[in-house]
Amino acid sequence: MSESAQKRTPLYDEHVRRGGKMIPFGGWLMPVQYNSIVEEHRVVRNNVGMFDISHMGQLIVDGRSAREWLNKMLTNNIDKPDVGSGQYTFLLNEHAGIIDDLIGYRIGEEKFLLVVNASRTDEDFAWLDRHRSHDVDLRNRSAEFGGVAIQGPRVVDLFHRLLGDDVDLPARNQIVDFKLERMSLTIARTGYTGEDGVEVFFSASDAPKFWNLVLEKGERFGIKPCGLGARDTLRLEMCYPLNGSDLSPERNPIEAGLGSFVDLTKPDFIGREVLLRTKKDGPREKLVPFRMKDKGPPPRPHYLVFDNGERVGEVTSGTLSPSLNWGVGMAYVSTPHAKIGSKIDIEIRGQKFPATIEKKPLYKKS
Repeated sequence: MSESAQKRTPLYDEHVRRGGKMIPFGGWLMPVQYNSIVEEHRVVRNNVGMFDISHMGQLIVDGRSAREWLNKMLTNNIDKPDVGSGQYTFLLNEHAGIIDDLIGYRIGEEKFLLVVNASRTDEDFAWLDRHRSHDVDLRNRSAEFGGVAIQGPRVVDLFHRLLGDDVDLPARNQIVDFKLERMSLTIARTGYTGEDGVEVFFSASDAPKFWNLVLEKGERFGIKPCGLGARDTLRLEMCYPLNGSDLSPERNPIEAGLGSFVDLTKPDFIGREVLLRTKKDGPREKLVPFRMKDKGPPPRPHYLVFDNGERVGEVTSGTLSPSLNWGVGMAYVSTPHAKIGSKIDIEIRGQKFPATIEKKPLYKKS
């Protein structure tokens, strides 16, 4: 897809004005960085950073049997969240392959907001619409809204300055509506960095105003705009999967080590029978985090994994961790070779470099 065919978020002009380096991502032009990926990474770990997430899809599910129908479409149990709460879950095909990973928020007794990955929005909508019950309403409202993720240990201080000291942010995985300077905000206590944080959604027309207000009010807390590069290094240190790299229609949640977000006690959902067999027989491969032993070149997707000369897997994500100053990554490795502490080799440009399979997360706060 040519650059001119890429979509632009309502914050595109703000990114360009602030020197963001724009790249294609999931059909959108997005900032990969402003000044330095490492600097932006450390800002989030130590202070607070803000990311544009306006490219993420927003689907609304409503109707008399919305809850019952969604429980057949998603892996987690949508009955469990109270109104105003959300949960991480999967949308699977008939073979239990991952179409998308998403967060589903219950915003009414029979009304739900699904926040889905940008590159999967149209596919998700089409899949859901194809299986939709007659008394369920499904709407794609992605173009109407913008969004930002504000992440880091100073996020509470920042929002007290924005909303007032007497206003509390929602609890983890909760979602609440606020008003600020005539802007309607939906704030969810979620994120993709391993730090405390929120994701905020608002009318697309309010996006530049909110973006600049947060940067102005957050200056005393060291806030910086951040790009996709830092988002990737932050999530990888926490072993959070990336759809299209670590997750795909060829992989199921149990293989990805995410079976805790699958409720097999539900009587029926798409992909359930395959997952029951996978759980019974055990997955042939597992997604595992690893750390390079030596400070050599960082691992990258599609590099091969070896154990004593035998090819046993393939890297799906890899980078140089700014927090650890080591090469880290995730790879699908055949189950007999996927134990924590196992020594493996990553083939990088024809040369094998030693690594160790680690526990999640790779980065732990001191």
